Amino acid sequence: VIPFKKQVKYDTLQGKQNPKFKINSMLFPNLNLLPSDGEVLYFGKIFSAKESDFYLDDLLNTIQWKNDEAFILGKHIITKRKVAWYGDHPFSYTYSKSTKYALPWTNTLLDLKKVAEQKTGSAYNSCLLNLYHSGEEGMAYHSDDEKMLKDEGAIASMSFGAERNFLFRHKKAKENNVPTVSLSLEHGSLLVMQGATQKNWLHRLPPTKKLMGARVNLTFRTIVQFDDVTI
Repeated sequence: VIPFKKQVKYDTLQGKQNPKFKINSMLFPNLNLLPSDGEVLYFGKIFSAKESDFYLDDLLNTIQWKNDEAFILGKHIITKRKVAWYGDHPFSYTYSKSTKYALPWTNTLLDLKKVAEQKTGSAYNSCLLNLYHSGEEGMAYHSDDEKMLKDEGAIASMSFGAERNFLFRHKKAKENNVPTVSLSLEHGSLLVMQGATQKNWLHRLPPTKKLMGARVNLTFRTIVQFDDVTI
């Protein structure tokens, strides 16, 4: 009996779904979801429903959430989406011209980091968390390619709460006719991006008008440079 069946779809550049590629990620957890130039593995649900509900409630109520800030085209923008940054040291992390400093780990985050490390075979020293209150909140296409991150290092992404669609688009999609990759990130699931993924691919969490509850996403990362010190 298959516990669940999820489809990962390749979309054409025109946005039309191509049904030829369907995969059960529970049967093939080590299958690369990208057609080239990177590696993305989806482990599916790694926690029970009860465990996932517990972690969602804990993260919503114990994390020091703050509205995210960015400077775009000279404008200071404060998002509805909230973020938090934790790590082994008070790392500074700058993106969209906004700098954050890591807080000390909570016990829950340490437990989840251990699980991520065991599943992915990589070590992490920091975690960026995002809180999406509803489907109307999303994230534009971007790459996690900041210079303070380990080059081609793994980024482990855990999701709790509302199931959301997640997209990957190659940076040279039009020139090379590379299709967009789409999958659903489930409550209590784990995805890892590694290798040359951040150099060659963008990823996005598109907003949706469908009624949805909150979603918490954790991305465990490895910082290798901070305050002009390389570790």
